[in-house]
Amino acid sequence: MKKILITGIAGFIGSNLADRLLREGTYQVLGIDNLSAGTREQVPDGVQFHAIDIRSQDIYPLFHEVDTVFHLAAKNCINDCQQDPVEAAGINVVGTVNVMQAARKAGVRKVVYAESSALYEGSEKMPTPETENKPESFYAASKAASRLFAESYQRYSSLQLTALRYFCVYGPRQDYRRTIPPVMSSFILHLLQGKHPVIYGSGTKRRDFIYVDDVNDFHVQTILDPRTNGKVFNLGSGLNYSIQEIFEKIKGQLHSKTLPIYQDDLPGEAEETLACIKEATALGWQPKTSLEEGLRKSIQFIQEHVYRS
Repeated sequence: MKKILITGIAGFIGSNLADRLLREGTYQVLGIDNLSAGTREQVPDGVQFHAIDIRSQDIYPLFHEVDTVFHLAAKNCINDCQQDPVEAAGINVVGTVNVMQAARKAGVRKVVYAESSALYEGSEKMPTPETENKPESFYAASKAASRLFAESYQRYSSLQLTALRYFCVYGPRQDYRRTIPPVMSSFILHLLQGKHPVIYGSGTKRRDFIYVDDVNDFHVQTILDPRTNGKVFNLGSGLNYSIQEIFEKIKGQLHSKTLPIYQDDLPGEAEETLACIKEATALGWQPKTSLEEGLRKSIQFIQEHVYRS
């Protein structure tokens, strides 16, 4: 069985990826998370879990005999990073370098690491290809800096690296506990509670949303497909919707009459995101989950596991 190590395993994408790999039945899964954002309850049974910060050298022994590392741990709330860029750099840059150094020392074959569509914040090219790189926020800057280190590791070590630029990933376990939660989980939970969700700005910002199961299809492919080595891939749906449209779709599925509250726009956020996914689809990957189906599954999870009326 291939040994796979996931950083940030107690978070949204990490815990879903661990579930997927365990269901495959051919992987042994180790997980690292300091539980500053994720929760221990989200770590699936069957994972060898270690509560350690990625910035600590205590992670080094865990990389022994690991085949592939998925480095997903990050400080990824844009607003929080704007408020504390020092911590953002510490986690997203120093933490990433520490993970790659641990992988290099242990002779790990491959590291698949999370970049972000935030790298395109200043780009006006839609759909946005991987060749664009115009970070503006502190969060995006931290991801750009970690990419430079990753490129150096690729030049000066035997590590194979794959960079994934996630667009707006959503689905079960999406973090609703953040200071400013992602819109999907925030809207669903507020409407279930009969509370008014907050829309920052006018609701006209557009986002490319991708369901977490579709992202995990590509995760598994990166383990098996050498064509992903040394490459950067956008993971989005290739479609986008305004925040107001997302609210109306969730409101419709819940048969709610509750209206949103509009507050001042947040700094550091792009007006629009839209992924060019030609690089990923050229390898046979395709998003399969429609927005309606993804919302239905997300609502069902929150009803069953988060908010029971």
